[in-house]
Amino acid sequence: MITKVSHVTFFVLDQDKAYEFYVNKLGFKVNTDAKMENGFRWLTITPPDQPGLEIALLNPLSGMMNYDDETKDAFRVLLEKGALGAGVLHTPDCKATYEELKTKGVGFKGEPKDQFYGVEAILYDGLGNWFSMTQPK
Repeated sequence: MITKVSHVTFFVLDQDKAYEFYVNKLGFKVNTDAKMENGFRWLTITPPDQPGLEIALLNPLSGMMNYDDETKDAFRVLLEKGALGAGVLHTPDCKATYEELKTKGVGFKGEPKDQFYGVEAILYDGLGNWFSMTQPK
C-alpha cells in the first residue's frame, strides 16, 4: 500500500541557481546536497513547514538521468521557454509574500488577484518553472 509521496522533482538546468532561488529567496531548507563520484549532484530541499516532502532539484540533461538526446533537447527547450508549471505554493498571506519576494528579485506574472479559491499570484523561478502562489480561502 502506498501511504504518502516522499519526493517530487523540479527540473532545472543550473542547480547552483536553483539553490540560490529556492533556499535563499523562497526560504526552503536543504535536506541533501551531495555529489557522487561520477559528478551527479543529488540536491533536495524541503518546504519550511513540510519537512517530510523532499523536492529534488535535478538537471534533466545530466547523463545520470538516462534520457536520449531528443528528450534532453525537449527538456532544454521547455525550460528555456519557461513552459514547465510545477504546482501550487501555499502562503497564508499572498499579498505580503508577494511584496517580500518582489524585494528579493522573484519574478511574477502580475500582482496577486482574488480568485474563487483564494488569492493567487503566478511566480517564476527563473529556471524554467512557474508556480501558483496561493492563499486559500
